[in-house]
Amino acid sequence: MCRHLAYLGPPVSLARLVLTPAHGLHEQSWAPRLQTHGVVNADGFGLGWYPAGTEVGEAGAGPARYRRAVPIWTDQNLPELAKAIRSHAVLAAVRSATAGTGQEETAAAPFRDGRFLFSHNGAVPDWTHLPTDLASARDSALDPLDPADLLSLEARSDTALIWLLIYRELRRGIAPDRALATVIRAVAEVRPTARLNFLLTDGESIIATRYGDTLWYRTGPGSVLVASEPDDEAPDSWREVPEDTLLLATEAGVVHTTPLRASYAAAEK
Repeated sequence: MCRHLAYLGPPVSLARLVLTPAHGLHEQSWAPRLQTHGVVNADGFGLGWYPAGTEVGEAGAGPARYRRAVPIWTDQNLPELAKAIRSHAVLAAVRSATAGTGQEETAAAPFRDGRFLFSHNGAVPDWTHLPTDLASARDSALDPLDPADLLSLEARSDTALIWLLIYRELRRGIAPDRALATVIRAVAEVRPTARLNFLLTDGESIIATRYGDTLWYRTGPGSVLVASEPDDEAPDSWREVPEDTLLLATEAGVVHTTPLRASYAAAEK
């Protein structure tokens, strides 16, 4: 299990989002309040952001990342770095690794493809056999993975495998919300106990799912913050997302939630 957050709004420093809030993501790495699987998130961390001054479609307009395979509280360079970087769109995560996954930096979220950043808060049991089981599933909406797909995995982890399934859908032109719904439905059919809380952003919107763990959001003037659990700033402004829900948030701070079952139906059309 992990903790993660995504932000859209006026440019703000990474430190302001991740390090300084009381019971923010930094504190949640060693003292999460709502985490039900795992005690600490000490298996790495990552920050992803969209550099200022770039436009969609512009060369080099994709997000930047800083990832480490150490606990976030041990990185002595992070506070100075995080104060110096500002962005209108951020995705950050602290990791508690699923058993049997790798410990390398490439296993830490956010994962990236083009303009997309992705994080997974959860776990997939027996994930190494997931490709075979998906291929054998009678009603799976996902195309089978071939050896080249599996060899392209950025890391040995359930999250890297889930991200492969999602970005294949995105590269096919499937809308991000439908891509997440399709993958959740396919994986849940063969792994009913999987926990599949996703965060996905392209720098202009946030798509998130609550499926097996907690998810909250807070809006402000032209901003939105989506997180595994609330920080202690403006505690009355946080809203809990119901279980089995897909959330879509825009840069304007507008949030829509849809039951995942309805998202499944839309994905099938």
